[in-house]
Amino acid sequence: MNKNYKSGFAAIIGRPNVGKSTLLNQILGQKIVITTDKAQTTRKRIKGILTTEEGQIVFVDTPGVHKPLNKFGEFLLDEAKVSVPDADLILFLVDGSEPAGRGDKWIVENILLKAKAPILLVLNKLDKIKNPLKIEENLLTYKILFEQNITTVKISAKTGRNKDTLIENVIKNLPQGEQLYPEDVVTEETMRQVAQEIIREKILINTKEEIPHSVAVLIEKYEETEKIDRIYASIYCEQKSQKGILIGKNGSLLKIIGTQARLELEEIVGKKVYLELNVKIEKDWRKNNKALKNLGYETK
Repeated sequence: MNKNYKSGFAAIIGRPNVGKSTLLNQILGQKIVITTDKAQTTRKRIKGILTTEEGQIVFVDTPGVHKPLNKFGEFLLDEAKVSVPDADLILFLVDGSEPAGRGDKWIVENILLKAKAPILLVLNKLDKIKNPLKIEENLLTYKILFEQNITTVKISAKTGRNKDTLIENVIKNLPQGEQLYPEDVVTEETMRQVAQEIIREKILINTKEEIPHSVAVLIEKYEETEKIDRIYASIYCEQKSQKGILIGKNGSLLKIIGTQARLELEEIVGKKVYLELNVKIEKDWRKNNKALKNLGYETK
């Protein structure tokens, strides 16, 4: 390995729905993080590892940052904030199709200005805006949030535009060091975690209003054999009415969610998957520390 080899952690921070997970999937060339147009799709830090000849970048995808409204909101904010002190570089991902808003200002003032690591301002969603002047105008509104000059990269996470320029800039900012992971590893996620997230993604895609935010998925049992993986999962919601919606008439919606999740999981594991889903009620779980802990959202 050459002596100029770089390696380190790059935390991706930004408001909900700016395209953090889409960007990570695009960089890695495969889906390791679920993406939907719903806020709070990402709930936990997820590592994605890119290995090139020049260096190894451990990207840390974080939940969208916004002011917390309950215990669960506090957990999401902690998940984003806790990745900052360990980062060698912070990617502040923003929606370049609109000017900076109050949410962006809050992130800069409460998280980024206190950070020790260098910050890269990444202007996303270039595919949504045709006028180059408008892009520059929007960019300026983000730049003035900082007290010093800031390096900027303009990209489209959706199309992959300027992806290589972004990767070059990230590697440039990392310290010299050896690989942290074997080069064929792209994530630390276990199949249990992957299954949990894929089931939740299918719920998000097939439901609306309050349902996506009030749902948590727990894998009760994951049995691996050579020919088939058997997965038993519980879907937790907060109210009886939500349970009814999730199940659907004669179990129709639950069947759709289960089928979509099973087919995607079969593609990932390369064999048959048996998936059993049960819907349970855990009243106000987002406000309850014990319930949050049981569902894997460990609060500090």
